[in-house]
Amino acid sequence: MTPLPPVPAVPTATYRLQLQPQFPFGAARAAVPYLAALGVSHLHLSPVLEAVPGSAHGYDVVDPARVREELGGEAGLRSLAHTAREHGLGLVVDIVPNHMAASPRHNRALWEVLREGPASPYARWFDIDWEAQDGQLLLPVLGRRLGEETGDLTVDGDVLRYHEQVFPLREGTESLPLPQLLDAQWYRPVWWRLARTELNYRRFFSISELIGVRVEDPEVFAATHGTLLRLLDEGLIHGLRVDHPDGLADPDAYLGRLYEAASGRWTVVEKILAPGERLPAGWPVAGTTGYDALRQVDGVFTDAAGADELLDHYRRFAAPPDDLGGRWGPTVRRAAHEVITQELATETDRLTRVVSRLCATSPDPALRDHAPWALRTALRELLVRLEVYRPYASVDAATVVTEEAAAEARAVFTVPEEAHAVDVVRDLVLGRLGDGPGHAEFRVRFAQTASALRAKSVEDRALYRYVPLLSADEVGGDPGDPAVSPEGFHAHCARVQRDRPATGTVLSTHDTKRSADVRAAISVLTQCPGRWAEVLAEVTRSGARTPDPQLVWAAWQTFFGLGCTDEARLRSALLKHVREAGLHTTWTERDPGYEEAVADFAAGGPCGAPGRLVRGFRDALAPHIRANVLGAALVQLTMPGVPDVYQGTEGEYRALVDPDNRGPFAPQEAASDKAALTAAALRLRRRRPELFGASADYTPLMAEGPAAAHCLAFVRSARVLTAVTRLSLRLAEAGGWHDTSLVLPGGRWADVLAPDREFEGRIRLADLFTRLPVALLERIDDAH
Repeated sequence: MTPLPPVPAVPTATYRLQLQPQFPFGAARAAVPYLAALGVSHLHLSPVLEAVPGSAHGYDVVDPARVREELGGEAGLRSLAHTAREHGLGLVVDIVPNHMAASPRHNRALWEVLREGPASPYARWFDIDWEAQDGQLLLPVLGRRLGEETGDLTVDGDVLRYHEQVFPLREGTESLPLPQLLDAQWYRPVWWRLARTELNYRRFFSISELIGVRVEDPEVFAATHGTLLRLLDEGLIHGLRVDHPDGLADPDAYLGRLYEAASGRWTVVEKILAPGERLPAGWPVAGTTGYDALRQVDGVFTDAAGADELLDHYRRFAAPPDDLGGRWGPTVRRAAHEVITQELATETDRLTRVVSRLCATSPDPALRDHAPWALRTALRELLVRLEVYRPYASVDAATVVTEEAAAEARAVFTVPEEAHAVDVVRDLVLGRLGDGPGHAEFRVRFAQTASALRAKSVEDRALYRYVPLLSADEVGGDPGDPAVSPEGFHAHCARVQRDRPATGTVLSTHDTKRSADVRAAISVLTQCPGRWAEVLAEVTRSGARTPDPQLVWAAWQTFFGLGCTDEARLRSALLKHVREAGLHTTWTERDPGYEEAVADFAAGGPCGAPGRLVRGFRDALAPHIRANVLGAALVQLTMPGVPDVYQGTEGEYRALVDPDNRGPFAPQEAASDKAALTAAALRLRRRRPELFGASADYTPLMAEGPAAAHCLAFVRSARVLTAVTRLSLRLAEAGGWHDTSLVLPGGRWADVLAPDREFEGRIRLADLFTRLPVALLERIDDAH
């Protein structure tokens, strides 16, 4: 038997495939030859374990012991792995440790808990507060109040049915009248709206359909990770992407256990780093999934002065209050206050109960006599002031829950003596007031609540309210300071190469609000903010029915970025935008009249006659959009880290927020400059991995001349050179490159895309960028 090609322990590049019933393992297997030729070393698969039937994403796992049958089961995964190995490719798999689907009909472990209660051997799997709700697990599944739904709740043998949902009955309760039967269960079906305030299980953010899993328990870890760890041991899987570690009780301990169980295989974590935040040094992982790199790449193609001017135009056009979209910081704070008092009220109540119990039972008199309302207020005011997702056991919590935040929180209280509750809460978080089981539980729940709050308030609310520059409204971004200088970019890359050279980098993912190509187009507006304001003034003079001005501003930028008239896609994205923003309508309290106005505006505005003016404006900027698209792609593929290419993004890929960007994979058939550039960079990485890996180096290269600021260039290991054009519209307005030049390191260099072109010594950038606004050079006077 011919031995299979080896798979590198650290990927040179990964390619993300969104598995779903419409694109199962067999379809992925058919795509392997194409992806191998593209130049990646590993396929990056979305979750592969058994999920809710029909799930298009797989993050709603129902059975972690089985590979998903709808995708082809374990046999299908093995077939895919074998074909991949035949082509020299490995597999990286997305794992979901934080939650499972709260669907008893499909989740047999949860079914047993509902049937047997806390005595079930599966009860330890789920993060349930059995002391609340009179010992019943509250299930927010009813469409109306219980009294209005009794006719739809029926007993069928040993199960309770509610439309298509099925729940087990506690043994011996089948013949009871319905009211007594419901009281006798270990669960209580209730109106779905009670989830905000009454829920007694931890969930994923505020999604009640996903129940938190206690992987901190060694037995639960073994049970929920056993199948994937077995496939790792067998060599079918070669790396892991960990979904949402911030939701776990102890990410430090979990990642340490995973590292040992996975024998140190390449692992990245979906950790969203706030500006200036670093991944905990002790985490035994290669790095993040790459949102920090996305922020750097997008930022270096954003004009700082233009972004400021665009913000001024936005404020004049939309006139939003400071805390409702006018300024980034106040907008985040206002959103956090809303989320913690509304969507996360049940999490806040549970945390308040824990801290109240600690204070009431403490032997320290200083902790006594704190009213629950004061402790709740202190918790809320500290949580909304966190500027990162959460504290960790391995990081000084005082750097997260700062004294400055505490001082602001104290100022909320009108009675100074009651403000002492802030100090109590902060000292408990910092571990200054004991370290018993109750203290540890408080710190864990505080951190888990903090991460849910940050995600919901920033990712799912503030990013849809603060909209002067939509390309900056991205996970891990910094909309309040969207531009990154070349010096800042080089400093980031040097730090990554030194500390986490095998970390992930991304530009588009299944979770990005807009694909990289859409963001690249929108960021061009920072180079012509005045012209954009004029165009917007023209199209809004049409007299068409419009919703609020903030949405109008965001809608036209969305249309500009998408660059095509697809009313259904645009309407869907705009409706999601306004529901997430929560200013006029929400997912749970919809305003039909407002939503109708949004839909009408999409049809009659961007997708109607006024849209032609914006399309013409976009067409005129096409060369500069192209420069951004190609520049961002090349930088991501050659900067420090392991690039992940989201399905389809090797070619032109204009997608809006999910589900628009989560369709089945389709190979890129049409040749394009971006596709050629992507393949060339990926193949170079695969052919010369030592130039990009842990032992490689990263050297900034500075251009010389009047337009030097418009060139971003760096060298990898003295053998590969990346040079791209940044802010090309500003460059063109200044008259072009003139005599700006780049001094190449010693030796002869060939253009990877056009090997007949060779360079040496000092070269004029006008000559380097004659065909494309980017260049990828490889030194050719060495032994390779």
